[in-house]
Amino acid sequence: MIGKIIFFLALLCPSIVLTESEENFARALSPETFDKAIEENNHFVMFFAPWCGHCKRLHPLWEQLAEMMNVKEDAKVIIAKVDCTEHQKLCAQHEVTGYPTLRFFKLGETESVKFKGSRDMPAMTEFIQQQLGSENEIYNEDDEENEIEKDVPAGNKLVELTENNFAMHVSSGNHFVKFYAPWCSHCQRLAPVWDELANALQHETSVTIAKIDCTLYRPICQDFEVKSYPILLWIEDGKKIEKFSGSRTLEDLKAYVEKMLGGASKKNEIEQEEDQWKEEDLAGVVQLTADAFEKTIKSGITFVKFYAPWCGHCQKLSPVWDQLAANTHVKNSGIKIAKVDCTQSNNKELCQEQLVEGYPTLFAYKNGQKLGEYEGIRSLEDLNNYIVKLVGHDEL
Repeated sequence: MIGKIIFFLALLCPSIVLTESEENFARALSPETFDKAIEENNHFVMFFAPWCGHCKRLHPLWEQLAEMMNVKEDAKVIIAKVDCTEHQKLCAQHEVTGYPTLRFFKLGETESVKFKGSRDMPAMTEFIQQQLGSENEIYNEDDEENEIEKDVPAGNKLVELTENNFAMHVSSGNHFVKFYAPWCSHCQRLAPVWDELANALQHETSVTIAKIDCTLYRPICQDFEVKSYPILLWIEDGKKIEKFSGSRTLEDLKAYVEKMLGGASKKNEIEQEEDQWKEEDLAGVVQLTADAFEKTIKSGITFVKFYAPWCGHCQKLSPVWDQLAANTHVKNSGIKIAKVDCTQSNNKELCQEQLVEGYPTLFAYKNGQKLGEYEGIRSLEDLNNYIVKLVGHDEL
């Protein structure tokens, strides 16, 4: 009988039933274990509810963070979680008013610090480092032995990218770039293979093999939507073409480079999409900057698209967003259809403040207050229906 009930619950709420094969690296805390745990080590805790959509999206990233941090013998911080549907009093005690809430409990301190940044790997690891302080690095020098230049074989063509040379280096030509963190075990395993790839292609003039440390140059990694490590991106003339998702063996990486160099160039396709993108302003879409944002959303309803010009999903949404703004009924309703380019330096802080975690992100605002994020299908019909709900009647 109990087995049938569990099976029925699994059908209704598959997200809250974990299979036996699913690994959980984040340490589950309860009222019985919480106080003792934070007295013994630093803890970064996610307070969540299993039914929460944002929690579900964060879960795999949280587990990856826990896998990298918790498995170390001398872990300087423990990644943990508390299910607030089971431990309501514990969550209330730590001022949890929404899900997920992420709090850092520093060893020896009575007050925790709430994480308010974007929920991606660079932002969260930087936050952890800030809380621990420079005297207590989250990785040891031994962890990055494969990543330091003195260990790279002589003649290696691997290009080390920084904030000073990144933009100029990738602005023209083909580039295969590894976005990594020195403490990441997956990155450490890939490091010697990446060196070999650079050596094997050192006489290939039509592509460069490069790497960039996301713990040092977080804004660049954010611009390219790097939310985990390592991420391998093929970049052509400054534009992200695609993410490599195959096996990370030397043979497969070399085959991928050969395919990208030998296949039909995607430059014309992207240029055509950019021409379509440039026409967006003609349709009545309001281009917002950080300076004009608050004033624009202050009155009425504003539907804002936060985007990056190189983002493929943004480019696909572009003509639909045009049509939405050009819709006579939308214009007559007084609703403003707007966009914010999050790659522009003066807009980056704005996008972080608005908790933009990926591109495109669609937020609706009414009289200066954020109503929520649109997470439905990005078709013209569905977007129009969403606006109808925002207005509150069928004037559209």
